[in-house]
Amino acid sequence: MYTAKLTSKGQITIPKKVRDRMGISEGEAIYFVEIDGEFRIKKAVLQSPFDKWVGYLDNPTGETVDEFIEELRGR
Repeated sequence: MYTAKLTSKGQITIPKKVRDRMGISEGEAIYFVEIDGEFRIKKAVLQSPFDKWVGYLDNPTGETVDEFIEELRGR
């Protein structure tokens, strides 16, 4: 179990081991969720993890997506 102290400004420092396990670093957003009277801290994912793949497959032939996928699958 990890603990943190609240400052007079309402700030806390999340212990390094917790930050490492959550995969958060300086400047990243987190949010708090209340579930059954308990609060949980979650890493805010502001961007879809799939956004980096947008436009990855180039389709210069003008085929529809379905036709393109069928061709990739060898049908």
